[in-house]
Amino acid sequence: MPDARADGVGSGVGSRSQRERALTPPLQGDGFQLRPWRPDDLESLLRHANDPDVSRGLRDRFPYPYTRADGEAFLAGRVLAPGTLNLAIEIDGQACGSVGAQQGVAERGHMAELGYWLGQAYWGRGLMTRVVGLFAPWVMDELRLFRLQAGVVDFNLGSARVLEKNGFQEEGVDRCAIYKRGELHDLRRFARVRTQLP
Repeated sequence: MPDARADGVGSGVGSRSQRERALTPPLQGDGFQLRPWRPDDLESLLRHANDPDVSRGLRDRFPYPYTRADGEAFLAGRVLAPGTLNLAIEIDGQACGSVGAQQGVAERGHMAELGYWLGQAYWGRGLMTRVVGLFAPWVMDELRLFRLQAGVVDFNLGSARVLEKNGFQEEGVDRCAIYKRGELHDLRRFARVRTQLP
């Protein structure tokens, strides 16, 4: 359920050090930029994250209502799991969503879980397809991955299309895997793989 590993910023987002995050270059896309989160993104984060439709397909660590305390915890690095690389999606000068990848460990260090979300004001414009199209090959090279995978809740047809348009193949369904807001859902599994590193 691409949850965008939606949480992480400022002085402590994800497991990367502040120095490493500072060295992550902004990635320029068509109508957006991907960049490290900053403390001054809080108001924009709250404006776009506090939406029941945004949180509906994400993990419970992305709550609704999305409070100021939630945003501050995210930007302070207290939400994302270790091994997560998470970038803000900046549109028209404001952070409107995020995209990230949580790398596995040990024998699974060659793979990562992709997650993303976007404020509802920007839905229906093909933006997330372009974001994933830029981020996926970059993060696979950056983290030296052979596999990038994502789970999509069964009702989220738009997210499934984003993945399919970017070379992810559906590999199967985890039946009754998600219990969200009082309802059971299947989780569709997608992956993009390669057998050699560049």
